[in-house]
Amino acid sequence: MRREGFAIARCTIERLMRDMGLHGVIRGKPVRTTISDKAAPCPLDRVNRQFHAPAPNRLWVSDFTYVST
Repeated sequence: MRREGFAIARCTIERLMRDMGLHGVIRGKPVRTTISDKAAPCPLDRVNRQFHAPAPNRLWVSDFTYVST
């Protein structure tokens, strides 16, 4: 619409496209992180699901499900 000479806000374009069911172009491949194997055993629970540390910096928990390279 801007190319056609209309002074229109971006949020207005978003609302109009949403109302009409339109989506913008998505470039690139979708990210596929992990494919879980239901037959594989689950890893051991190292902290027994008790996320309480006796002092600061005593218990750190992280998740390496997806790391972009």
